[in-house]
Amino acid sequence: MKKKLLGKTGLLVTENGFGALPIQRVSFDDAREILRYAYDSGINFYDTARFYTDSEEKIGYSLSDVRDKIYIATKSMGRTRDAALSDLDISLKNMKTSYVDIFQLHNIPEMPDINDENSAYYALLKAREEGKCRFIGITTHRLSVALEAAKSGLFDTVQFPLCYMSAPEDLELIDVCRKENVGVIAMKAMSGGIISSPRAAFAFMSQYDNVVPIWGVQKISELRDFLAFAEEGVTLTPEMREIIKKDKATFGNDFCRGCGYCEPCPAGIPLRDAARMIPMLKRAPWQEYTTEAWQEKMSRVKNCVDCGACKSRCPYGLDTRRLAHESYDFFINLCREKGVLIEKYL
Repeated sequence: MKKKLLGKTGLLVTENGFGALPIQRVSFDDAREILRYAYDSGINFYDTARFYTDSEEKIGYSLSDVRDKIYIATKSMGRTRDAALSDLDISLKNMKTSYVDIFQLHNIPEMPDINDENSAYYALLKAREEGKCRFIGITTHRLSVALEAAKSGLFDTVQFPLCYMSAPEDLELIDVCRKENVGVIAMKAMSGGIISSPRAAFAFMSQYDNVVPIWGVQKISELRDFLAFAEEGVTLTPEMREIIKKDKATFGNDFCRGCGYCEPCPAGIPLRDAARMIPMLKRAPWQEYTTEAWQEKMSRVKNCVDCGACKSRCPYGLDTRRLAHESYDFFINLCREKGVLIEKYL
């Protein structure tokens, strides 16, 4: 597998990075099977976070014996020095390691105050000084923050949502980071499952020698696909460009990436699922999403009190409430069209 230089860190990481958010949804033994398969297949970069429930513990359970052969990045949602350092200590314990390769501030809405010694930025500096991390970075869903961080000279890496659905201005971040020698970690490279072609997604990312995508994986079959693309040396073809063009025309920028920051909903609506229901129904066999369990989930959209909390929390400024209601109407109409009995939840 090819390797990419992660900016000024000097780390040579495999072109397929492992995004460890989804493994929180599987058992410890299943997670170990997936992670060991990734490691045995040559993947050397693993990105997780304190916020991802037991993801870090599963990495420790699965990969601690090969710690010196892999690179680990984690993140803290702590917004103060003490909170972020406390998170890091838990992360290290969970992953059975004395250090992480990259310690990142997680989903920051604005740059930290570098003049405040109690800010989270000083947690990064302290962690690096004490040898608890080798390099420091930020993750964000806001382009203005990503650009400011890249140009600031304060960070070694920037993690940002990048994929073939990205707007041209988002992709400009790649050139800025190249100029500043800042490593680029691409999250949401499959746009939370909206993208219709993993092959095209891989090929798109392969164009950029300074961008490392972290594919969110929870099945070995998913992992095998990306490993096969790397082995084949897949690059963009005219056919793939047509797929990309079609996806962009279908969704534009007004679609849910599935980050989940809009939750929890005070009315109990599963917003991450509800807001994405239309594209998921269009992509997957409809039978998977019209079961009684899904009917019950989608019925909660009727409980919306229009508080606006979800929209205020969306890093993309999406009207999550509108997307959920549109998805509910689409869901009901499709169930009726397919003869699915839904009266119980109307």
